[in-house]
Amino acid sequence: MADAIIARNLVRRFGDFTAVDRVSFAVAPGEIFGFLGPNGAGKTTTIRMLNGLLPPSEGNAEVAGLDVTREPQKVKRRIGYMSQLFSL
Repeated sequence: MADAIIARNLVRRFGDFTAVDRVSFAVAPGEIFGFLGPNGAGKTTTIRMLNGLLPPSEGNAEVAGLDVTREPQKVKRRIGYMSQLFSL
């Protein structure tokens, strides 16, 4: 069975600032995956790229077999996302 999430060398830049620098990982279906790091490490930016809210500057990713850059609307229909800001 294919991985549920695949991130390959994801990069996100905001002007001269690199928020995410070549992040790669895969999550198997049913796997519990912790994505941890200090504030400012790029976790939220990475998640926003994976759920189709923010395009990567470089690299690619797939969620549920869908390319997040080419099919962001389909990705959004297949996942649930609750940001910490709105959960408060």
